[in-house]
Amino acid sequence: MPYEHLFQPYERGALRTAHRIAMAPLTRNRAKGTIPGALNATYYAQRADAAILVTEGTHPAAVGQGYLDIAGLHNDEQQAGWAKVAGAVHAAGDAKLVIQLMHCGRVAHPFYTGGETPVAPSPIAADGQVFTPEGMLDYVTPREITTDQLADVREDYVQAARRAIAAGAAGVELHAANGYLLHQFLSENTNQRTDGYGTDVAGRIRFPLEVVEAVAAEIGAACVGLRLSPGHEFNDIKEGDTKATYDALLRALAPIDLMYLHVMETQPYAGYSTLEQARELWPGTLIANEGFTEEFDVDGADRLVADGKIDLVAYGRRFLANPDLPTRLRDGAELNTPDQDTFYSGGAKGYVDYPTLAETQAAA
Repeated sequence: MPYEHLFQPYERGALRTAHRIAMAPLTRNRAKGTIPGALNATYYAQRADAAILVTEGTHPAAVGQGYLDIAGLHNDEQQAGWAKVAGAVHAAGDAKLVIQLMHCGRVAHPFYTGGETPVAPSPIAADGQVFTPEGMLDYVTPREITTDQLADVREDYVQAARRAIAAGAAGVELHAANGYLLHQFLSENTNQRTDGYGTDVAGRIRFPLEVVEAVAAEIGAACVGLRLSPGHEFNDIKEGDTKATYDALLRALAPIDLMYLHVMETQPYAGYSTLEQARELWPGTLIANEGFTEEFDVDGADRLVADGKIDLVAYGRRFLANPDLPTRLRDGAELNTPDQDTFYSGGAKGYVDYPTLAETQAAA
């Protein structure tokens, strides 16, 4: 069997999976009105053979929405929509459904927040623009979250995690990567606070840690994952002390027995490997992710598992185009090619119409 190490079962604590292939979170802009519907349920159910199925980024508060038709999890309708998704996934396969909580922070936009000004660690606008149906719009200068308001933002994550469990998800993934709110606290160009939540490494990691601890206290650490992207500059992030920041963060996280840590490998210019750093300092389950447009060579991922350097690997675009990706890899079958023109186009085309291997063989 090809990729034999990727198809070994995995078990640590309460986490048990039949293989090591996870689905990475993918924004697809198909949650109309921010509420997951039947189309979303079909999409995720088709991919229910993933070991861990991480959903699209889902805003835990209305002020955290930064894109068109992305799901939320801060009201009853959204929770009911996610319950339909969870039910469909559970009926279709054994995937651990994990809802990613993505507060966009300063890269949210008033177009999507009902006119409310986005919030951030510091009042510094991101360089760039966001897509809206009215055209590309500049990012606005966000409101700085006051020290007193930090508790409310923590509670946004906590209530969304509570709703995720109530909806039937196995847990949540806290998005502290890709330039979104928790990453904005970690980065020195977006966090210039002087109230103990900035200034130095200890200050910058403080709020993300508090969110992790608060969510873990609410739903159990075994139901919480965390995503990191050290050294990645997406959404105008500039980390001048990447290795020191994540050394400190990983050491602080180590006593918290989370479900997993989901890490994007550093870019070559960083000069070191975040996966190696995480493997050394993080004692728990480690999921590897190559990056936005690149994905690990499957042979290479199999070797990383065999060598104990990672525990699972997350694929995004391969899963997008191949709902039965584990089956195709196990059988050494040809993979469907992703249609980039339909990544964010809305509707069923390029979303739920990729054929499975069985369907391809039957058509032939």
